[in-house]
Amino acid sequence: MATRVTPHYSLSAPGTAWVKPAFSLPYSLHSSSSPGFKMSSASVPPLPDNRVVLGCGAVSVDFLATVAAYPNPDDKIRSTSFKVQGGGNAGNASTCAARLGLKPRLISKVADDPQGKGILEELEADGVDSSFIVVSEGGNSPFSYVVVDEQTKTRTCIHTPGYPPMIPDELTESNLLAALDGARLVYFDGRLQDTALVVAQEATRRGIPILIDAESKREGLDDLLNLSTYAICSVKFPEAWTDSPSIPSALVSMLLKLPKLKFVIVTLGEDGCLMLERSSENDLSEEADVDDLLETLKHKKDSNTSWPTCISSSEVKLRAKGIGTVGGRLLLGTAEKIPPSELVDTTGAGDSFVGAVLFALCDNMPPEKMLPFAAQVAGIGCRALGARTGLPQRTDPRLASFLL
Repeated sequence: MATRVTPHYSLSAPGTAWVKPAFSLPYSLHSSSSPGFKMSSASVPPLPDNRVVLGCGAVSVDFLATVAAYPNPDDKIRSTSFKVQGGGNAGNASTCAARLGLKPRLISKVADDPQGKGILEELEADGVDSSFIVVSEGGNSPFSYVVVDEQTKTRTCIHTPGYPPMIPDELTESNLLAALDGARLVYFDGRLQDTALVVAQEATRRGIPILIDAESKREGLDDLLNLSTYAICSVKFPEAWTDSPSIPSALVSMLLKLPKLKFVIVTLGEDGCLMLERSSENDLSEEADVDDLLETLKHKKDSNTSWPTCISSSEVKLRAKGIGTVGGRLLLGTAEKIPPSELVDTTGAGDSFVGAVLFALCDNMPPEKMLPFAAQVAGIGCRALGARTGLPQRTDPRLASFLL
C-alpha cells in the first residue's frame, strides 16, 4: 500500500534524476493566489454534506510538448514549451473534483519508480487520498507522451501502460471496504477492468451510485455499464456501442439496454454535450422523435452568448426509429466559446468535465445547471498546458454564478 507523502519534488522524464522545482505553477490561467482573484469565503456556499467520492482507474505521468505544427515523418522539430505532469483519466477527474471541494479517494497502481513517487505526491498535494493506490516493487509506472499542435489546437497521445498490471487480489477486502466506506459516488474510467468490477459489485451491494466514463469499447466495460447509475460517453461511443444511426437514437438505445441508468451524457467537444435523462413513461402522453427533437433544441441555442448554456425539452416519450421508446428529457448543453488566443490545450478536457459532474451530483445540481457548470470547468482547464495546470479551484470567480 502507498503511504501519504509530503510533496517536495517535481516529476522527471523516465530514467532521469529528480529536480526540485524553482516555483509552483498556478492552478488556472490567472494565479488563484492573486489579490482579488478568489471569491471570499463568506460568498462561497457551503460544500455538500457528503463529499467523499471513490475513483478507480488510470493514473500516469504526462510528458507534454507543444509544437508549432505537428511534424511530418522523418522531420526534426523543436518544442515551443514542455511540461511534466500527472495524468490518467481517473487521476485527472479526481484532481478536478478535489479542487472543487470534494474528498476523492483513488484505487489504481504505480511502480516504485521515480514516476510513481511523483504521481502519488502530486495527487496528495491536490487533496486526493492515494492510500488505496498499490505500489509494486519493480516494473514501471504508466506514462504518456502528449504532442500539442499550436496550429490546429489538437493533441496526440502515445501511452505506455504500467507494468505489472493491477489484479483484483492486490486490493484486499479490508482496503476495498475502507475505500467504499462513506462514499457518495463511485467513478470508473473503464481501465483496470477486473479490479473495477470487484469494486463496482461491492458498491452495488452497498447501494452506492456508480458513474462510468465510457470513452471507448473495452474488454469488461459492458459489465461495468450494467451496474452503472450514470454514464458519460465520448462522441463516438454511443453509436459504436449500440450500432445506432445517430447519437440521439443511440442514447435511447443505451437507456433501453441499461435499465439502471438514470442519465447518459455524450460530450461533443466544442459543440458542447447532449444528455438523455430517464423519467417514468406512465404519465407521459406526448411522443416525439428523438432526432427531430434534437434539431428543435439546436434552433433554440443563443449563438450570441459565449458562456455555456443548456436547452431542455419537456418530459416526453422519446422515440428512436427501429429501436423503441423511453420516457425522459433531452438536454443540449453548449460549450464555452474560448477565444483562439486563450485556447492552449484540450488535454484532459473530458476528465475535468467528469470531475465537475461528480461535484454536481454530490451538490444535487439539476441537469440544467450541471451541464453548463461542467462545460465551464472544462473550458477553464483548456487555457493552460496539460490536463491539470488550469483546473479551477472552487473559489474561482468564473464559477461563481454556478455556485452562489
